[in-house]
Amino acid sequence: LTAFRSGTCCAIRSACLACVAAVGHHRGMTSPRPSVLFVCVKNGGKSQMAAALMRAAAGDRVEVHSAGTKPGTSVNAESEVSVNAVGASFAGEYPKAIDPALLARVDRVVIIGAEAVLEPEALGDRVERWETDEPSLRGIGGAERMDLIRDDLDARVAVLLGELLRR
Repeated sequence: LTAFRSGTCCAIRSACLACVAAVGHHRGMTSPRPSVLFVCVKNGGKSQMAAALMRAAAGDRVEVHSAGTKPGTSVNAESEVSVNAVGASFAGEYPKAIDPALLARVDRVVIIGAEAVLEPEALGDRVERWETDEPSLRGIGGAERMDLIRDDLDARVAVLLGELLRR
């Protein structure tokens, strides 16, 4: 990666697929697969759900990541059960902080909810915010709440997947 950034990695940097894949973008080129980073505060519930739903829908066609602005210590068990019910999985996932290098190279950043804050000027037009349904405001809790949130996220993920694959 350092060699790529300094220009010493190969004679024809713009055609070096290994280099392009390593950093995501260079002089307008993008990696072979589109990429997305889902962000919420704790990275234990909604961003994990969105990432799991995208992985299930996209398979290997999209590089999927999730992170939190203030990561918690564990994933939300009710969220995990809800996505498992539709064939998605949190397997191997855990709350993690935002990696600045990853943030800089992904094609799209989706901030979920109003509480998570990122520096918008650093992201340009690659960022969008999803104000998701919050059933608890209507007195709905437990598994029903999680399933409604999951369904809201799943519908948004389907639209985003179409956009990413058409890029």
